[in-house]
Amino acid sequence: MKDLPIRTTVIGSYPFPAWLEFSSANLDKFGYADIEEMQNDAVVAAIHDQVQAGLDVITDGEQTRYDFNLSFYGFIDGIEPNSIVPRKWGPPAHDQRGKHLITGTLSAPKGLGAVAEFQRLKQLAPSGPVLKASIPGPFTMSGRLFPNAQYKDRYAICEALLPLVRKELEDLVEAGCTEITVDEPSMSCYAYKEDTGRFVDIFNRTVESVVGKCRLSTHLCFGNYKGHAVGYRKLAPMFPAFLDFKVDEMHVEMANREYAELQLIKLIGERMDVAVGIVDVKSYYIETVADIERNIDTCLKFVSPDRLAVAPDCGLSQTARWAAKKKLANMVQGAKNVRKRL
Repeated sequence: MKDLPIRTTVIGSYPFPAWLEFSSANLDKFGYADIEEMQNDAVVAAIHDQVQAGLDVITDGEQTRYDFNLSFYGFIDGIEPNSIVPRKWGPPAHDQRGKHLITGTLSAPKGLGAVAEFQRLKQLAPSGPVLKASIPGPFTMSGRLFPNAQYKDRYAICEALLPLVRKELEDLVEAGCTEITVDEPSMSCYAYKEDTGRFVDIFNRTVESVVGKCRLSTHLCFGNYKGHAVGYRKLAPMFPAFLDFKVDEMHVEMANREYAELQLIKLIGERMDVAVGIVDVKSYYIETVADIERNIDTCLKFVSPDRLAVAPDCGLSQTARWAAKKKLANMVQGAKNVRKRL
């Protein structure tokens, strides 16, 4: 499957069904068996939509997480959640996302929960599509935690989280997961002002024990909360340093930025496969099949078909389900049409 030209894939998250949104806000009205049933049903719905679209690679849609990143805090000892929210009124954006206190040594004696997610996906998914797990990297995961006397800055927190993420990756491989995305959007958002070499070192130490044991990818974007970016939206500061990431595939956000800096995928494609964000998750314009074909053709000017994958810009969790279904279906059809012409 990895050699399939113009592979169609997703980042990780998928829209929650409306009933899951309601149920998640009223969990006190349900028993543990009800909740387990809801989780299974939600994953079945996400699988159904992705399979109907015809994707080559699917995920569980992160249906059992309330956030692609923060949900992992619930598995980590030493964190007091929902501590400080800086702003509650005005335009909804990243500055309304609270930080959390560290109250003890950070540890995850029972893991981070991604293995159970993958096992559920494996149980419920049909044969055919590749099953992918997605987990945030330690730098991204560290961003919503306040430093303290024990962990004096974000990098110290990151170093404490790094072995927890590495162990989860090892456990995913042990559970039979053959494809994993280590999601590090914070690295791409901070690349313009931080030491990119340090980022590469952090990333590679996180994944080193599973390199060559699964298909590894990373997702680099500029943030998506309530449809808003958070970072400086330029790829250039990441390169050439990020070319040293030990991954098989690097995903870059393109559609939302009108394919600015697309020529950089040539550099990526010389070192690894490149997944181009070809569907804008922040827009309700539904890319037509013709749009997808045209943009894939443009990508093929810089990278060979066997090195190219296409995906949404980011996870789809904040896109309405009706739009996500149409976007994915058109993305897959456009990719298939281009394949036929090759």
